[in-house]
Amino acid sequence: MEAYGKTDAGRLRNSNQDAFICARLSESALFCAVCDGMGGVNGGNVASSIAIKVISDRIMDLYRDGLSSNSIRNLLETAIAAANIEIYDSAMADENLREMGTTVVATLVVDRRLHLAHVGDSRAYLVGDSGMVQITKDHSVVQAMVEKGQLTQKEAQNHPRKHFITRALGAEDTVECDYCEQELDEGDRVLICTDGLTNMMETDEIYRIIQSVDTESVPERLIHEANMVGGSDNITVVVIA
Repeated sequence: MEAYGKTDAGRLRNSNQDAFICARLSESALFCAVCDGMGGVNGGNVASSIAIKVISDRIMDLYRDGLSSNSIRNLLETAIAAANIEIYDSAMADENLREMGTTVVATLVVDRRLHLAHVGDSRAYLVGDSGMVQITKDHSVVQAMVEKGQLTQKEAQNHPRKHFITRALGAEDTVECDYCEQELDEGDRVLICTDGLTNMMETDEIYRIIQSVDTESVPERLIHEANMVGGSDNITVVVIA
């Protein structure tokens, strides 16, 4: 499998607080991560950059072919925990960075098995011939309201608090991440993105574009389309196929 990614500031933001990485670890292993930083003009950039560096350094240093699923899960979770501490400590040491934090979706694909850990409201989707299914669950105020039956999914899309997340790296000295595994069938693709894409485009339209262009062109095409309909936030797209 291969991974392709692209990030863009969008049409309304002066800086890009998103960050991502795609890296091959071996013939059978691929690592990708996407972060959406927050916390002022500089804070978001710093938080997402720290997260990508700490997580990727740890994964690249410690990953070995033949690791069990439990070992891969532990590797992803401890890498995210290390990034959380680094961001939290940096924020505590500098008043200008005090409110910074970041989302993260970190994935390891080994022999067509997806291992995924995430914090926040950046998303991962499984894209197949029959449609597109969200793998991650948003850690957000609005998602919690949906689960309690206080909002429908349709109402949640335009709710004024949809940007309020309930978990982020750096917000506290510890963080809980969600983890899942998914076997990938032949032809399946994985889409990882920040909310700069999903807040601009409906799932059906994202799926249509993914199915209509070659995989390498997907990130650029989706970013272009998100910008064409407003581009109100930073946009990052990674596709694995």
